[in-house]
Amino acid sequence: MKAVVITTPGDDPEVLQLQDVEDTKITDDEVLVRVAATALNRADTLQRRGKYPPPKGCSEYPGLECSGTIEAVGKNVSRWKVGDQVCALLAGGGYAEKVAIPAGQVLPIPAGLSLKDAASFPEVACTVWSTVFMTSHLSAGETFLVHGGSSGIGTFAIQIAKYYGSRVFVTAGSEEKLAACKDLGADVVINYKTEDFVARVKEETGGKGVDVILDCIGASYFQRNLDSLNMDGRLFLIGTQSGATTQVDLRSFFAKRLTVQAAGLRTRSLENKAAIVSEVEKKVWPAIEEGKVKPVIFKYLPLAEAAEGHRIMERSEHIGKILLVA
Repeated sequence: MKAVVITTPGDDPEVLQLQDVEDTKITDDEVLVRVAATALNRADTLQRRGKYPPPKGCSEYPGLECSGTIEAVGKNVSRWKVGDQVCALLAGGGYAEKVAIPAGQVLPIPAGLSLKDAASFPEVACTVWSTVFMTSHLSAGETFLVHGGSSGIGTFAIQIAKYYGSRVFVTAGSEEKLAACKDLGADVVINYKTEDFVARVKEETGGKGVDVILDCIGASYFQRNLDSLNMDGRLFLIGTQSGATTQVDLRSFFAKRLTVQAAGLRTRSLENKAAIVSEVEKKVWPAIEEGKVKPVIFKYLPLAEAAEGHRIMERSEHIGKILLVA
């Protein structure tokens, strides 16, 4: 089979090369999927640079989600059969023609969605659902701020938070991106390059702050995020794009009873991932099938042009997801 190989870790995306590699094999608890499409995630660019290795025993090829058709099933797998069209959450291996996937991480294609576009949902849906909803317990009537509102995570988070009855705030870095967030349902859009998001959040909430924040920026936003939270506010960290080390005034936590949590998805146990995927199918898939949560695709590229996809992502040109089509 062919797969995109990181020929040597590096800053230049050209280290990504489509090559002939050994066929992947499945265990008794896995399915083999012929990939129709995979989607880029910022974690892929970190892996290319040698900063985010796959978990032990997982595929060395990048790619944290995919869609495709099942070609083989392990003997312990009962739900899925050869020929089923599915999408899935991966620990790696999506940038390939075939991938072995634990059966508990496989999802049906939502009704009304193309096989190709379904590749845009597993990673963002599992990330946002497991953090904002399963852990931070965002609920109807609450306020929610997502940084990077025009990213794959952001464009999904806006839609699912609105679906469940929250007032949504976003930050983004251009008027075009803010307009896209507004079109997806964001109530308050903030250009972080020209506005102080803390002041704007306070202004829009009568001085209270928001209830939940989802943040991929990290260090430079940490204290400002705390300052933007309401009483009993919850901050969930999923990235450190601006750095991982910061100073904080701990007194911020006491007065407002704040909670700060952080998690990755890739390194979770198979059991934990299966539980998240099950919840996503129950709680998110109906919103997609109702047309209330739509895929936001910036560009489709052939698998051989993975390097170009990484360039687009690292220039932050995109709104939504970048897909590689096998």
